[in-house]
Amino acid sequence: MARIHNLGFPRIGARRELKFALEGYWKGLSEERDLQAVAGQIRQTNRLIQSGLDLQPVGDFSLYDQVLDMSFTLGHLPERVASLEGSELDNYFRVARGRSAPDCGCGGVHAGEMTKWFDTNYHFIVPEVTRETRFTLNPNRLLAQLSEARADGINAKPVIIGPVTYLWLCKEKDDSKPLDLLESLLPLYSQLLEQLADAGAEWVQVDEPVLSTELEPAWKQALETAYHTLKANRPKLLLTNYFGGLRENLQQACNLPVAGLHIDAVRAPEEVARVADWLPAHKVLSLGVVDGRNIWKTDLNTVLDWLEPLAQRLSERLWIAPSCSLLHVPVDLDSEENLDHDLRQWLAFAQQKIDEVVLLGRAINEGRNAVAEALANNQKAIAARKQSNRVHNPAVREAIACADTALGQRQSPYPDRARAQSARLNLPDFPTTTIGSFPQTPNIRQARQAFRKQELSASAYEQRMKSEIEYAIREQEKLGLDVLVHGEAERNDMVEYFGEQLDGFAFTRFGWVQSYGSRCVKPPILFGDISRPKAMTVNWIRYAQSLTDKPMKGMLTGPVTILNWSFVRDDQPRSESCKQLALAIRQEVLDLEAAGVSIIQIDEAALREGLPLRRSEWQAYLDWAVECFRISANGVKDDTQIHTHMCYSEFNDIINAIARMDADVITIETSRSDMELLDVFDRFDYPNEIGPGVYDIHSPNIPSEEQVVSLMKEAAKRIPAERLWVNPDCGLKTRQWEEVVPALTHMVAAARKLRAA
Repeated sequence: MARIHNLGFPRIGARRELKFALEGYWKGLSEERDLQAVAGQIRQTNRLIQSGLDLQPVGDFSLYDQVLDMSFTLGHLPERVASLEGSELDNYFRVARGRSAPDCGCGGVHAGEMTKWFDTNYHFIVPEVTRETRFTLNPNRLLAQLSEARADGINAKPVIIGPVTYLWLCKEKDDSKPLDLLESLLPLYSQLLEQLADAGAEWVQVDEPVLSTELEPAWKQALETAYHTLKANRPKLLLTNYFGGLRENLQQACNLPVAGLHIDAVRAPEEVARVADWLPAHKVLSLGVVDGRNIWKTDLNTVLDWLEPLAQRLSERLWIAPSCSLLHVPVDLDSEENLDHDLRQWLAFAQQKIDEVVLLGRAINEGRNAVAEALANNQKAIAARKQSNRVHNPAVREAIACADTALGQRQSPYPDRARAQSARLNLPDFPTTTIGSFPQTPNIRQARQAFRKQELSASAYEQRMKSEIEYAIREQEKLGLDVLVHGEAERNDMVEYFGEQLDGFAFTRFGWVQSYGSRCVKPPILFGDISRPKAMTVNWIRYAQSLTDKPMKGMLTGPVTILNWSFVRDDQPRSESCKQLALAIRQEVLDLEAAGVSIIQIDEAALREGLPLRRSEWQAYLDWAVECFRISANGVKDDTQIHTHMCYSEFNDIINAIARMDADVITIETSRSDMELLDVFDRFDYPNEIGPGVYDIHSPNIPSEEQVVSLMKEAAKRIPAERLWVNPDCGLKTRQWEEVVPALTHMVAAARKLRAA
């Protein structure tokens, strides 16, 4: 009998209950027990949803981030936090976001750096290591969740991040090396495994997605050392890999001394047969056959065609699961009562993916006849999507066929453009601006909700948004910013807003996915060929510019970011969809320029996260990603200034590609990393202008004028001052005006001090 299980489930709740509980706690509107009560209710609901599985994950729930959880389990706290007074939860949120609840008693501290979890849009808190790093086991969170599940009669499988992946995620803050800590880390893992066994865990899922990357010999040896040490512990270990194939790591993964191996059969179906041959006869093979990263239904009959012979061969050694944690998809499709009926039949969210795993398990263990009706319905839905005339647009295909490299070329090289732009804009040294959005206040959200419920007319909604735009502009003028933005009051999300106005996209009402902490996004569903029926932003930007004599940025989301932050179609290459997006954004850029907009920002926040996990495949991705950005941006005249923005991504290793984008100005995140991201400019002469983000907008902490000046002086050591801009590190929509105004006041004052110097 094949066993069915899951690797992880969304923890935000079907209606984002965790988000609202967290934000209420941070604002001091509730207490820790209230927050924990909501968390417990979400876990209980998740257990009910997964009740048809043979093994359920525990420890996959987190109040903020699973990597941060693992750091606290290992007693691995930054020194700046470890010595502070307050509860463990206070310190947890201090690392996550700079502070806990308002009355935590310590003020703000420097929040932990965030970056992307492998090639996903999920952000994790980066563990920091120094020569002084020590570990101390704190298993209470895991043990409590395991006890909770067992009390409900659940056959539970604790989930932990493996020791090698954990160290691979760490960032050294001095000349120390994360791998040097392996020897001191492994005893804690052994203790943790023994305590989980004492608490009744037969199996422990040990996630090592590092196996999907190109590992240097030292890291390969670390895997050998780790698992030959941990094999002495009682729980059976399920070594778990996802987000890609094992490739050159396949033989090692099969031979490591663990009881079972999970592989991603969605991303690397070609490896299934090889792993089945290589894996020793006493080990379990877990196959991730349901896509945990996208929202399309699984073609169950096709999966069964190749899975059934394998099941006959492996019998009880075969486990069936999603490819990875379902953290990356929305919770429940049944909530989407207003979603287009035809499209709805093509989709599966987390709860439906659990149903698919259960269905596949029944088909394998009881025969297809036991689930014949469900399989027939699935086949009908798969066929309907393939045959739908809503997917393909001949006009879009023709436009793509006619696109050539000339579309990606600016009229003149950057030095000539810089002179033309300087003459037109007449900006001071160290010009100040923001990244685009201003606080999405309760008034804005209430107006948007009333408009969607048809309780507010289109004209009344437009007037409400214009009022908010005018408020944002007047505040910026009072602050003394040099280049203004309209604040994006009318936009729900930087990707969703554009997708709603492009043909080829569909949208959900409750399709939320966690990005980090309490931040959730609702990715559009890219199901067909993309075109732009009409202008998307021009009227709003034209109105905003009419309110001020200062230059106003037109704000757009770039094609690569829209692609990487959407659920994309799986029936054509991603590069093809991206080029369709690029042509649509190009039309918007040209219309903005025709409307007199002198500065246009095309955000590519997600450029890096689309990188393949293996460096050998980076160039092919970067080639088409950069080409698509250039197609979208480079049809303008020399005196139109093109900006782009990138946030919370290490970009030092792709700086050549960023330079090839040829944006006149790039704005980047550098505050959380203390300007370390600018180290690349010590060895790379970046030719254009740069705005290094001088304060962390994801923390409520307000930077001082002195801090901004200090950071900009660090930047000026690497980049000529005449090519530096002063700006926050990201948009301000998640902050409140009472935080934004003093922060920007200090930022503008710092720029004036820099000019005077």
